[in-house]
Amino acid sequence: MRFQIADPEQMNELGIKIAAELQAGDLVLLNGPLGAGKTTLTRGIGEGLGAQGTVQSPTFVLARTHKTTRGPKLVHVDAYRLGSAMELDDLDINFPQSIVVVEWARDYVDGIADSWLAVEIDRSSEDEQRLVSIQGFGARWQGVELAAGN
Repeated sequence: MRFQIADPEQMNELGIKIAAELQAGDLVLLNGPLGAGKTTLTRGIGEGLGAQGTVQSPTFVLARTHKTTRGPKLVHVDAYRLGSAMELDDLDINFPQSIVVVEWARDYVDGIADSWLAVEIDRSSEDEQRLVSIQGFGARWQGVELAAGN
């Protein structure tokens, strides 16, 4: 699935729509350059899940956990400073009982999950325009379509 995003508000809305499909045990991997909108998308996911507290980049703490009003906890991870999937695993995240969103995900799913949603954000122009590509991997995501219509 590909979506043309015109501004931060549309990125937030896409996050809300993604959240509508998420359930406990889901892993969402976000990749894109600095300033692409990874945290804005995660804020939208948090809004869609009814996350408590401010969803902000967990750069210095590596992971933030938010209780939600609509299901499992949201765990927001910034993997920029991590060196491997093993270091992600060392964060002791309860993957089966949470929805986990990982910024700067790289190839950190090895041994972590059998299914995941990969989100690539391309910021090729100087304006707010973004091209977001979303692809599900594994049995969990087969046949799932996001109703984001752009």
